[in-house]
Amino acid sequence: MPTTAQITLRPLEEGDIEFLFRLYVSTRAEEKDLLNWPDEEWNKFMRMQFTLQHTQYMKGHINPSFDIILENDIPAGKLYVDHRADEIRLIDIAVLPEFRRRGIAGSLMKELLLAAEKKNKSISLHVEKNNPILGYYQRLGFQVEEDKGIYLFMVRRHDAKIAGNGEKNVGLRES
Repeated sequence: MPTTAQITLRPLEEGDIEFLFRLYVSTRAEEKDLLNWPDEEWNKFMRMQFTLQHTQYMKGHINPSFDIILENDIPAGKLYVDHRADEIRLIDIAVLPEFRRRGIAGSLMKELLLAAEKKNKSISLHVEKNNPILGYYQRLGFQVEEDKGIYLFMVRRHDAKIAGNGEKNVGLRES
């Protein structure tokens, strides 16, 4: 009999940096294949890019919550959200390859959308134009507000409804 995975969130801790680095690198695997750089050069570049992104995330938001996604108490990904007065900003959501295609990120996204609806807030995010998740965001009701070159700034208005699907509530938190 299959068991149901328990998905929970816990606040980011100092000891999570190497996990976050591994997660970041896993999201850039296709680029590595395209560039065909030596591993040492690629790893150095990834460390630099990760450090820049992580620093910007930690300092560049109004009221953020930085959470590690756990599946059965095992770190599986991250969910970073900025809880603003007028909107909820999805800063970043990512899951390690071995945890993908299990509905983890989708469940969290739907929960975030429902939380925005309840508070009558829009939800916004940035996504790279070539990211395959773009179509998913569009199906959830996000619309392009601004083309920022490599990225699109997308917003889903608070009055856009999503169908409930009986998924278990993970319990998003506001910082």
